[in-house]
Amino acid sequence: MSVIQSALLGLVQGLSEFLPISSSGHLNLMQALLQIDLTHQLLFNILLHVGSLVAVLLVFWRDWLQMILHPIRNKTFLLLVVASLPALVAKLLLGDALEALGTNNALLGVSFLFTGLLLILTQAISVLNQRRHLTGETVGVFHALMMGLMQAVGMLPGVSRSGATIFGGVSTRLTRESAAKFSFMMSMPAILASFLSEGYSAYREGTLAQTGDLTAILVGMIAAGVSGYLAIRFMLKIIAKVSLNWFALYVVLLGIAVLAMQAAGVIPGAPLHLTPVVTAVPLP
Repeated sequence: MSVIQSALLGLVQGLSEFLPISSSGHLNLMQALLQIDLTHQLLFNILLHVGSLVAVLLVFWRDWLQMILHPIRNKTFLLLVVASLPALVAKLLLGDALEALGTNNALLGVSFLFTGLLLILTQAISVLNQRRHLTGETVGVFHALMMGLMQAVGMLPGVSRSGATIFGGVSTRLTRESAAKFSFMMSMPAILASFLSEGYSAYREGTLAQTGDLTAILVGMIAAGVSGYLAIRFMLKIIAKVSLNWFALYVVLLGIAVLAMQAAGVIPGAPLHLTPVVTAVPLP
């Protein structure tokens, strides 16, 4: 993998992590189209996600500081713990299956379509809540739990984590702005947990050195951090002004395109290094 390819993947990851279009789905798609073969693809993807965490720290530094200075009075830490529990349970129960799905593109097209459906529902529910004056801005335990459940669903590549969690918040009558902010903050414990889990597995299996060139990885992480910062700022400004149906249209068209490419054999289901190679057997 070249530095340019890593930078491109980092740029795509940072933008798509905080736009409701699925960063994991876009990474898998780009890696398949560019024929980038990584033995430890999932760890590389997580490292790019770690780069985007810098953006979360920079944008919400006041919130993190208040959380550290006032851990009891500030309820955000507790809410983040509650929101992280469903994904943790899913990881413990379905660890190997989730890891396999994390780099398998078999459900990629369908997952993009599912994300489109979630965004359409989010837009419709948000409008209905506003008309009935049922929206609130304060995140509570119930909101955090529902958003956490949707974050577990968003672990599938092609299902947008931010899109799914914002749906969870809006469906429990949070404003889109409040749901988006908490969704972005939820990404930190989720990504850190994935990094520690996958990093430990790679270290234990001795495949850490096979992740890729260190320079390329660092460039990708920097690109993810910069593009992620811009994406968060962008989403916080437009989340209440722009219809989510536009994002839904994009992922639906992308999902249809992915299904077409899968049917044509352009996108393999498994990663390249796991795709079986069929060789011709000479006739006697």
